[in-house]
Amino acid sequence: MTEQELFYVLALQRVDGVGDIMAKKLLTHCGSAENVFHTKSQQLASIDGVGTALLKSLKDKTVFEKAEKELAFIRANKITTHFFQEENYPERLKHCFDSPVILFSSGKIDLSQRKMISIVGTRQITSYGTEFCRKLIEDLAPLNPVIVSGFAYGVDIVAHQLAMENDLQTIGVVAHGLNQIYPKPHKKYVAKVEENGGFMTEFWSNANPDKENFVRRNRIVAGMTEATIVIESAERGGSLITANMANDYNRDVFAVPGRVTDKYSQGCNQLIKTQKAHVLTSAADLIYMLNWDIQPEPKAVQKQLFVSLEPDEQKVYDYLLKTGKELMDIIALHCDFPIYRMSGLLLTMELKGVIRPLPGKLFEAI
Repeated sequence: MTEQELFYVLALQRVDGVGDIMAKKLLTHCGSAENVFHTKSQQLASIDGVGTALLKSLKDKTVFEKAEKELAFIRANKITTHFFQEENYPERLKHCFDSPVILFSSGKIDLSQRKMISIVGTRQITSYGTEFCRKLIEDLAPLNPVIVSGFAYGVDIVAHQLAMENDLQTIGVVAHGLNQIYPKPHKKYVAKVEENGGFMTEFWSNANPDKENFVRRNRIVAGMTEATIVIESAERGGSLITANMANDYNRDVFAVPGRVTDKYSQGCNQLIKTQKAHVLTSAADLIYMLNWDIQPEPKAVQKQLFVSLEPDEQKVYDYLLKTGKELMDIIALHCDFPIYRMSGLLLTMELKGVIRPLPGKLFEAI
């Protein structure tokens, strides 16, 4: 996008009555943001949703002054822009009808990595939630996923920190402009996040972290990722809003179960109970449901000599020797194991080199 094109996109955003959906309609009809301002009112009036009030707002010249000021901020701070019609826009987010027309980012964000998950939850994370998050990210690290969250207190910042500890790219989607960091105590993490990842927002530099901005932020977190994981949540909270948005976008949602008496497991348990989320007990569950390869790169699996198998593993191994290639669901049925237990067994057995995964979620003995 040229600077002139960016200028007109910014100006269009500041037209009263033009939100993301209307902006896309205008851009599709007119071909460019600049053309929107030069198209006759009679032609614009034929677009669904364009009325007298909007036509009048499009004549407001002050939007150009605001656009010039924001453009100066973008230049001065070397902000990267992501227009929804360009390749550097998050691919999955493009398919969300209410996605932002443009995003702003700082750091070294690489959106080419297809494995991208969001991790969200309560701001009051417990030791249980912290340890689960740690084990999950450590086990997923060989697959090099991008970890997305909201850079808030609790689960968010823990997820970002653990991603950095495991040398994974992490993206903080914030509910304000890139001229500030909220919450302020997290400013100490900014430089490290931007070394391998960064921050992304739809908000202009003059936007503060107002309450309503967080709900808008959540749709980006849900929409740009392949799956949303809720580590811990009370009965109500922003993470449940994100989970619902992910469901609306037809994304996979996972929730970590907890005791029914634990306050910060109530939201997760409810998601599972109402079938709005898959049960997540380990990285293996996620890997299976998303059909991710166990190995980051295809490689031959060498069976170890004198491998010691647990009784349950031996039962699965004997069944596969007898039947050959088989689906995980069928293996679980014949070996009398629940699916969540089966996925963990298969992962452990693959790491021991006694079975290997095949396309189509099949497994075979080595």
